[in-house]
Amino acid sequence: MPNLVQELNSLDFSIYIGGPLQAAVQAQHAASMSQVSFIQSVGFDQNNELRYVTFSYKKKVANADNSAFEDQEMEIKVPFLTMLTIPALRIDEMTIDFNAKLTSAETSSLTSEFNLGATLEINYKIVNFKASASYKRTSTRNVSVEKTYNMAVHVKVVNDEIPEGLDRILTMLEDSIASIKK
Repeated sequence: MPNLVQELNSLDFSIYIGGPLQAAVQAQHAASMSQVSFIQSVGFDQNNELRYVTFSYKKKVANADNSAFEDQEMEIKVPFLTMLTIPALRIDEMTIDFNAKLTSAETSSLTSEFNLGATLEINYKIVNFKASASYKRTSTRNVSVEKTYNMAVHVKVVNDEIPEGLDRILTMLEDSIASIKK
């Protein structure tokens, strides 16, 4: 009969449980590096200068003696990064369901058969006696083991808050937004 405990102990749980966990750690690392790459490629130009978006608009401004309003051309420069959602994915929850089902069935059968036969012949002063015996024993044994492994991995990813340091930088950049008279 198979040893089911030994069979179960032979499963490498570091692969079944550790593999998805390692993949989640690598995915979290890739998401963080993607955030850095996004900021570098979108927020800065080839000279490592902060990239701005410039808007021009007209604004009503009072004239020198405040007697009337006149249109004045204005320009506003906004750091590009302050206008975008910066990717910040985080693995919020991970569930690993691993089920192992080992089933063992053993059947055996034993069959015995015994035959005895005898004949007696009497033929004028001659007596013949014949006897026969036979014995037959059949034994069969079947063992079957069924193995079933199921694995389901559930990962919940959320768009996380941006890190505090990045939030402070973006706030400082927002403070640099200014309207300039053309």
